[in-house]
Amino acid sequence: MASSAFRSSPKVIIIGAGFSGMAMACQLKRELKCDDFVICDREAAFGGTWLANKYPGCGVDIPAAFYSLSFAPNPNFSNFFPKRDEVLQYINNVVLEYELSRHLVGSTEWVGASWQEDDKTWMVRLRSTTTGQEYAQRCNVLISAVGALTNPNSLNIPGIDRFQGDIIHTARWDQNVSLRDKNVIVLGNGASATQLVPAVAEDVRSITQFMRSKQYFLPGGCNTTISPFWQTIFRYVPGVLLTVRFFVFLYLETSTPQFNLTKTGAKMRRETAEISERYVKENAPEKYWPLLLADYQVGCKRRVFDHDGYISSLNRDNVRLTADEVIALNERSVSTRSGATYPADVIVLANGFSLTQYDTELCGRHGRSRQEYWKESGHIKAYESIGMSEFPNFFYILGPNSGRGHTSAIFSIENYTDLIIRIIKPIITESAVSVEPDMSSEKAYNERLQAALKNTVFNNTCRSWFIDPKTGYNWMIYPWSSFYMWWTTHVAGLDGWVYEFPQTKKMSQNSAFALCLRTVLPTFVVCLIVGAYTYLKDSCGVFVM
Repeated sequence: MASSAFRSSPKVIIIGAGFSGMAMACQLKRELKCDDFVICDREAAFGGTWLANKYPGCGVDIPAAFYSLSFAPNPNFSNFFPKRDEVLQYINNVVLEYELSRHLVGSTEWVGASWQEDDKTWMVRLRSTTTGQEYAQRCNVLISAVGALTNPNSLNIPGIDRFQGDIIHTARWDQNVSLRDKNVIVLGNGASATQLVPAVAEDVRSITQFMRSKQYFLPGGCNTTISPFWQTIFRYVPGVLLTVRFFVFLYLETSTPQFNLTKTGAKMRRETAEISERYVKENAPEKYWPLLLADYQVGCKRRVFDHDGYISSLNRDNVRLTADEVIALNERSVSTRSGATYPADVIVLANGFSLTQYDTELCGRHGRSRQEYWKESGHIKAYESIGMSEFPNFFYILGPNSGRGHTSAIFSIENYTDLIIRIIKPIITESAVSVEPDMSSEKAYNERLQAALKNTVFNNTCRSWFIDPKTGYNWMIYPWSSFYMWWTTHVAGLDGWVYEFPQTKKMSQNSAFALCLRTVLPTFVVCLIVGAYTYLKDSCGVFVM
């Protein structure tokens, strides 16, 4: 039974209402004049990760000018590194401007999908998160805009049932839980914990932070307030904000060479490590230096920029950092492997996410599942990060090997969205019924991609969630520059994509062009010769042998 939100079978179903889903919806309207789409999300509103993450201190570590869509620049950010509420407000403003709310099917999760070869559609299985009711819906194009950092890791430690305090994850923050004058345990020391700890340190009785691995902490800059004067300039002087955006892009891109295994890269990594070491030693207590100074290659994990004064907060008497491991929970405390006990009223999980965004059952042509496809391939992969052979009309935004370690995810989202728009245009205009990557092109692309990764620090040189623990392949990182990403998504040809046209055999764009050269062009030339002959014969009285 279909949801009442679906008035008919839409041409496009987008799964996910975060930045990726929103960008895709906007571009369908802007570039293809397509209004026949729906956006499904298990939450009731737009926002994605910015809707889910409500923990104190939550914010962006990318400059504001580059953390917005290029076709919808935001002049209203009040901070160079804006916090969560401002980002969510920006998202809602874009939704309002492009009238996306009527396309949202909220409180609905994606259960699975299967390709229907007979009518060239996807049968998408959905479930209401409020009623539990399941139903199926057809569409011509299915787009996964599901983010990687979506499903939080759980806590599997003995004693959870007897702990009498609150246990909350940063991505499932309960705003009814007060931390004031509480003994707080924080599990994790990545970006979320780095924002959370200084944001609550003044209010809590104590914070004990249990780290899992070392990080490269770097000074985060000034976090300068953007004055009303500059907001006015950005709003009313044409081109200023986009110019700032472009220079931020260039500045961030200067760090790209440091990820390469070259002499230049090695020198840049040493310099970054020295900056991190100097920053830590100048601002953190000496007793914590062994825990804060990383000893692996810079860049093989995402660097942590300290915009909020985390390193300095470790000087507070009520803040403790330890590498001891929590092995049990008690009624109002936690026990560690060393035998120590720490008081606990609230346990905050900043322990990352379970990477389950590809677990949803997806079956392509001949009923073969996505998991079977990748098992046969030997690792998680996609063609140009967005599509898979034998899965027609299905696309990822921020799919396999689309991630960047140094610049804005919004830039990648826009690039891949624009590439998808180019590819699906014949489907939306109904001049083609399906499109998918050519299998040989997909194989060649991924061989080239993995070869490129071997020449970077993203080649399994350190323990990182970028690496698939089962295969050792990096399934997350894009190894080339942002300039190359832009070129391949906006300018380069679509040679590796195979279209199926109504009542015809499949052909690639190259094949279609070749067919044109073999048939249409010769016919045109013959007609031109016959026409010239007729004209000369009838008008000029010239006899042509």
